[in-house]
Amino acid sequence: MNKVSQLILGAAAVALGLGAVSCIEPQKKGNSSTSGTATFVCDNTFENIFEQEVDVFEYQYPDAHLLVRYATQTEAFDSLFTMNTRTIVAARDITPEERRALTAKYRNERNANVNVRSARIAVDAIAFIVNPENTCEKLTVSEIADIISGRTTQWNDLEPSDLGAIRVIVDQTGSSLGTYLRDSVLHGGNLGENVYSAGSIPEVFNIVERNKNAIGVLGVSWISSDMDSADISREELAQSVLAEGPVMGTTLTQRVKVLKINRDNEVRAYKPYQQYIYDGSYPFFRSIYMITAASTSNVAGGFYSFVTGPIGQKIIIKTGIMPAHVSIQRVELPE
Repeated sequence: MNKVSQLILGAAAVALGLGAVSCIEPQKKGNSSTSGTATFVCDNTFENIFEQEVDVFEYQYPDAHLLVRYATQTEAFDSLFTMNTRTIVAARDITPEERRALTAKYRNERNANVNVRSARIAVDAIAFIVNPENTCEKLTVSEIADIISGRTTQWNDLEPSDLGAIRVIVDQTGSSLGTYLRDSVLHGGNLGENVYSAGSIPEVFNIVERNKNAIGVLGVSWISSDMDSADISREELAQSVLAEGPVMGTTLTQRVKVLKINRDNEVRAYKPYQQYIYDGSYPFFRSIYMITAASTSNVAGGFYSFVTGPIGQKIIIKTGIMPAHVSIQRVELPE
């Protein structure tokens, strides 16, 4: 690509038009929106995003302590409806019927009135990765569907290749990623026998690095270049997002090859860069929701306000996905 076309590109510089540094006013110690202990359950495909959210929140509010359980989306909703937690993060919103049922459950079993709130906090892209020695560079939406359904089983069916059978690697077939593949890519169809569970998102990455014939499926935040760096300290992360002004979006890792994807009726294919998630050019994406029945005066309610507010959204930019509320600036960067 030339530089002109790269103006709408890869790692876009994404800025939030922020007037304030924080969305929560500091309060006195004790049980408040910025102090105390609370638990929440997060879909494990978003673990690396929320580790950073928790780090910055606890750095900014040292008297706040968040205990996070990373689990499947189904387990997150089960925990919410059994009232083991009041806050969850998932790849779908709570339905009106579920909202009414949860409100009634608190009223009947705990004699408490709750205000169940939910917000779309980000848009995640579903990335497809292969080993750097795999010659495949791009696939169409239909080719992806044929691969994960098991209709296409050999790399040679796509292009001349001696890699043999295609092994599709997901974290767990019952995870929210597996659900996305069945519902949004296969439109209710079943995953093929060539789809294997790695057990965790990091292991998907590891298997693709070791196997030339594997194609991995994972959220784009797991392949941002920031994940390649030495562990950044909590203090460094916090200071980078608490400072006034915009933060830069991220580029994609070079440790694996991230495939370009094009819709069947389009010629140009796209990688899951933030710009292409933002404008809809990249075809595989899903929303992330935060749902809470916690009071605004509780630390869980404070964390909900933090994630949905300016600082929480700046953190999301740094993970490689798109926050729900942004203003965009573009810069020239090579792909």
